[in-house]
Amino acid sequence: MARYTEATCRLCRREGMKLFLKGDRCYTDKCAFARRAYAPGQHGQSRKKVSNYGLQLREKQKAKRIYGVLEKQFRTYYEKADKQRGITGENLLRLLEMRLDNVAYKFGYGASRTEARQLVTHGHFLVNGSKVDIPSYQVSINDVVSICDKSKATEKFKIFAENPKTLPSWLTANPENFEGTVIAEPSRQDIDAPINETLIVELYSK
Repeated sequence: MARYTEATCRLCRREGMKLFLKGDRCYTDKCAFARRAYAPGQHGQSRKKVSNYGLQLREKQKAKRIYGVLEKQFRTYYEKADKQRGITGENLLRLLEMRLDNVAYKFGYGASRTEARQLVTHGHFLVNGSKVDIPSYQVSINDVVSICDKSKATEKFKIFAENPKTLPSWLTANPENFEGTVIAEPSRQDIDAPINETLIVELYSK
């Protein structure tokens, strides 16, 4: 399973904004972007004029980094979104939102998508009663995402259950039973990631 393994905070600095990739740390004074709000590298503080292509590329890179997806997989998502009915950019974001690691994060399991992804790969989650340890697994409407019985007794998951998150309208949860349900596909209004999907479509349409 391919994944990014280098310094995470460099990604926020490169995109010029907080992507909240490290959970609670991003809200503290230890946040690298708060201390050095410029791109990494020796030329990071120099001002450069950005072309239209540069804007489109940065938007794609930002989306990849927010959802923890590498280039080949992201391209596959785009091609699938392009074949679906509707607006390609919104289809792309919907596919990314309905990844199991993102859904687990939305339910409050993990301070970041990276932590939620790790919990999925460690086999803590069930989808409709069957164990799923693939972060990119696509959930569907009416799927029930729950926690393995063995994992419910761990302190980490007890803390998650005691501090439920505010859920988007396409999800419902029952924290006491460590489970949640996908009741709809997310609309564009439900997706709060700071992404301009139109620029991504323009980039891939060239």
